Amino acid sequence: MAFRGKEMMKKMIKKAGESNLAPGVKEQLKKCIPDTKVVMNRAKRGLYAGRHIQFGNRISEDGGNKSRRSWKPNVQEKRLFSYILDRHIRVKVTTHALCCIDKAGGIDEYLLKTPYHKMDTEMGLFWKAKIEKMYEELGQMGVVFFSPEDEAKFEQGFKDLKLAERAARRDARRQLFGWSGKQEEVEDGRTSHDETANAGDDSSDGDLHKQWVANS
Repeated sequence: MAFRGKEMMKKMIKKAGESNLAPGVKEQLKKCIPDTKVVMNRAKRGLYAGRHIQFGNRISEDGGNKSRRSWKPNVQEKRLFSYILDRHIRVKVTTHALCCIDKAGGIDEYLLKTPYHKMDTEMGLFWKAKIEKMYEELGQMGVVFFSPEDEAKFEQGFKDLKLAERAARRDARRQLFGWSGKQEEVEDGRTSHDETANAGDDSSDGDLHKQWVANS
């Protein structure tokens, strides 16, 4: 099923309310939203980069008979890393959109460089507005430089935090699987017993060696 850009425009105006729109906003929205392209419903949930459903004819080889058919774009589900969000984004993209993203240098750069009138899907418009707002907030933030001593302290703090997390996970596993202090003592006793046994074997080997030397 497909819908046109005019229907998208009607839905957006209905949600926002035509009386609530500032003067000139409606004209700007018309420039951003495609007017004649046929956009698939599933394109709402992905980045298609202008690749949408196409219609044409299937022509037979024998009699040249024509029958209507359609071509759908090659859509893949990918995990793309966003530096501004510092996480992966799972999104459906076309192979053409992947080439555009690689050429731009990443999903963030693609969303920033692509103009609104070419971002012809609802998801693309949403992510573009969100990324632009986050970059604007990032540009207003101040930059602070730390000394090497402070950086070393931060690294040590992160290492201590990792060690504390490992210890907490180990304690949680012990509580979950019923690991008690008696079992730890038993394990320690086994290790100490093994150490004494190994020491006894070494001493016996030494006595045998001395006895062979005396006999010789």
